[in-house]
Amino acid sequence: MKVFFDTEFTGLHQNTTLISIGLVSEDGKSFYAEFTDYDKSQIDEWLQTNVINNLIVHPDREHYYKVTDKESIYKDNRDIIKNRLEEWLSQFDEVEMWSDCLSYDWVLFCQIFGHAFRIPKNVYYIPFDICTLMKLKGIDPDITREELAEHALGRTGPKHNALWDAKVIKSCYEKLMQ
Repeated sequence: MKVFFDTEFTGLHQNTTLISIGLVSEDGKSFYAEFTDYDKSQIDEWLQTNVINNLIVHPDREHYYKVTDKESIYKDNRDIIKNRLEEWLSQFDEVEMWSDCLSYDWVLFCQIFGHAFRIPKNVYYIPFDICTLMKLKGIDPDITREELAEHALGRTGPKHNALWDAKVIKSCYEKLMQ
């Protein structure tokens, strides 16, 4: 199963911490989590405006859980989210992870589990990204993702929301593979 994912985090530096993660499977199931234990001292004006203000769960909530057949939404600390993410990923026999530009996304995904050797066994240890796929298809990877997907989602969503961005990544992948 291909799973498209995105993360939002506190900055492009080695001490960054996860704010949120969004995953969408190729069959349309989704997982979204907001972390309560990210380093709030790293939040600058840009992050507040573009990431924090686009989170789904109300900022006053310390914990949040909503689970249906198609979507799972959580707000909690990393340990709880790790357990919920492991449970969600376990519904698939094999998982192939796809991101946009995966340099930070993959490292932060692995960090949820402690490090790369602790990711769930059904998750393939080599991640993939649509930037490389775009380059191979002769498309400038600097194109806006919504433009590439040609609004295949039928609406626009908040950029820098991990779940929305994961859905856009999935749509881009589908467009690239046509």
